[in-house]
Parts: sequence; C-alpha cells; structure tokens
Amino acid sequence: MTILITGGAGFIGSNFIYHWLAKYPSHKVICIDALTYAGNMETLSEAMKNPQFIFVKGDIADRKAVFSLFEQHKPDIVVNFAAESHVDRSINDPDIFLKTNVLGTGVLMDASREIGVKRYHQVSTDEVYGDLPLDRPDLFFTEGTPIHASSPYSASKAGADLLALAYHRTFAFPVTVSRCSNNYGSYHFPEKLIPLMITKAMQNKPLPVYGNGENVRDWLYVEDHCKAIDMIIHKGKAGEVYNIGGHNERTNLEVVKTILQELDKPESLISYVTDRPGHDLRYAIDPKKITDEIGWRPETGFDEGIKKTVQWYMENINWWEPLVR
Repeated sequence: MTILITGGAGFIGSNFIYHWLAKYPSHKVICIDALTYAGNMETLSEAMKNPQFIFVKGDIADRKAVFSLFEQHKPDIVVNFAAESHVDRSINDPDIFLKTNVLGTGVLMDASREIGVKRYHQVSTDEVYGDLPLDRPDLFFTEGTPIHASSPYSASKAGADLLALAYHRTFAFPVTVSRCSNNYGSYHFPEKLIPLMITKAMQNKPLPVYGNGENVRDWLYVEDHCKAIDMIIHKGKAGEVYNIGGHNERTNLEVVKTILQELDKPESLISYVTDRPGHDLRYAIDPKKITDEIGWRPETGFDEGIKKTVQWYMENINWWEPLVR
C-alpha cells in the first residue's frame, strides 16, 4: 500500500505522517511539499530516517511535476493537506491561496483519476461555514450548514471542497472531505494563536490579542485529528463530508490566559491590538455524523492538550526559535 501526503512538512500533515508510519509500518509514505515559509524539513527529520518514507519537493499546482510523481509511485491513497492557511496572509495576498488551494486541488484529483487512486481525502476547515453568533451557544456547524466563507482563505478552501465533491458526482471519483475545528499541538508554525502565544510568553514579549479577545474557537488536538482522518479513509463513504470537532470551545482570551498560567507568566504580557477585518465571531462543530457513522470521538480535552503542547514547545526551542527571528 502506498499513501501520498501533500503538505507533509507542515503542521497537521507532519503529525499525520508520523501517525501513519507508526500505525502502518509496511506502507510506503510519499510526501510532496513546496517548502514555503510554513514547511520545515526539520519537522520531518525523524521520518527521513524511515526507509518507507520518501520526500519530494514540489508544488501541487505544477501539473507536469504532479503527474510525473503519480506515475512513478502510483499511490493507492492521497491525502491533501497542502494549503495556504493563514487568514491574515490571505487578506494581504489572496492570489496564492487561489492557486494552491483551488487549482492545486484540481491538479491532484486529475492525477489521481489518471492512475486510479482508490481514495482521495480532502482536508478542509470549519471556516468554510462562516461564523456563529456569540449569544447562541446552542448553534453548531453540521455537514448541512450552508457554505458562507468570510475570508479569501476560507473561500479558497470552500472552492476546493466543492470541486472535490463535483468530481465525485461527475466522475464517480472516490473522494471524502473533512472539515475540522482549530488544531493545536506539536510542530505548529508560530504565527497561529497558540504557538504564537507560547513562544512570545517564553520570551517575555507582549502577546497580541485581537479586539477584546472574545472570539470563540473549538480546539482540536492534532493527534485526535490524525486519528479521525485515518478512520475516514478506511470507513468513510465516498462523496461524503465529515465534520471533526474537539468539543473544546474557548474564547481567545481564555486560551491566552491558560497558556500564561501553564508558563507561570503574568497577564500583564497581554496586549490588545486592532481586530482583523471580517474576524469570525465563533466556530463550533457538531461531530455527531463522524461519531455515529465511523465511531470517532476526540480523546484529548483542552486542559490536557494544552499542557502537552506547552511542554513540547519548552522542550523544542531549537525547532521554533529560528522561525521567530
């Protein structure tokens, strides 16, 4: 069995590679990554020691390179993590998000169809649903929630989702889509909220919090996410969307204060900054479908997960320090 993982030098993709190598040691794992700012070969240093792992530097929007890679390795499974993913960057430069997230997805699916991939999995985000009001804690995103993207990033991911599902309907392409809540854990590039706050607090630098910090996110520990995708690949129904949520809703301010407590740092480090344009208020996923149909449940509560995450950054200063200089 051969699995091809795109974006594997990034945060979630690298964690998934380590999950797969450990669980399926006889499988060949191919990783393609363009090694943009968020891709880091140091993250894959342990994987590179495994004879079952092959790394290829490449852009998923490069049709010639992708088709050549697929023809050479003929993967049975493709999991697409490759994406431009930071909302702020998408506001400043939408073009690269459209190229990678939409056109790149189309190239991958065309190559997959060409060689007869048995399962293609598209990794997406709950941000395609837009946001929920803060005063309605009873409301959650379900797979039937209409697409209502708020940023160029989420719009590009929504476009990729719709393209993948259209390939299923038009070509009977064996695709599944998952939409996850905010991930956190090891190897997370320190521009996102949790690693940014951990690394700044460790350096006793101001912690920038948008607006009043009341925006709410549902946090999912990355290892739980990897297990969910694994289960969808093996048990999910082609043409279906599965929401993956952690049942760990916190305001951004609560997250920051929890991190400061874990590091024994003062709340005076918090610095409130001008809110981002179009900042979504609340994300919250109802994962009932994946629980009922596939049997997945999140295993890691936020308090446990944040302790593990803070500890990882404390023990891996050599990994993140060069990224914040």
